[in-house]
Amino acid sequence: MANHIKLEEDCVMVKLDHDILSHCHKFECGNADLDEFFNKDAIRYDIELLGKTYCWILKENPTIIIAAFTLANDSIKTHGMPNNIRNRIQRGVANPKRGRTYPAVLIGRLGVNSSFQSSGNHIGTQAMDFIKKWFRSEDNKTGCRFIVVDAVNNSSTIGYYIHNGFKHIYNDENDERVFFNIGADESLRTRMMYFDLKL
Repeated sequence: MANHIKLEEDCVMVKLDHDILSHCHKFECGNADLDEFFNKDAIRYDIELLGKTYCWILKENPTIIIAAFTLANDSIKTHGMPNNIRNRIQRGVANPKRGRTYPAVLIGRLGVNSSFQSSGNHIGTQAMDFIKKWFRSEDNKTGCRFIVVDAVNNSSTIGYYIHNGFKHIYNDENDERVFFNIGADESLRTRMMYFDLKL
């Protein structure tokens, strides 16, 4: 079964809440920070209106959370960006609608149950495809041009987002350091990336 999971067919997507956490097995994706967030902090974020967390529960065994993700409102602010970066982000936006700020949804957290991370599942890509479709849908209740993520700066995480069509907002790490006033001797823990929902 683990090699043939289709999120939209084999699972039910629900909002993560106390009932889900108490009914399901502890969610473990192999990243201690993500595990702690989904098992302890996500509900506090919800209460404070800082993010909404959703998860997919396996229909065949509703005690198993297959994947979880947290969304929050965000934006891409082009004021102060170098012209080449601003132009690249605005390229797909009609000239009369170009501005200094574009609505975006932030994927604050995303994790896949360790038991379902095999290459045959592609759960992470299925989750991302769902999020893209969700915000392109006519049922979407708000305007949202971009999906953004502050991706952990390692080859695996960055590679996942690139594979799923995301681009770096800043051309390289030096540009990003300059924009966020991070010293050259400090490590860049995350990279800002975006996906244009209209392209």
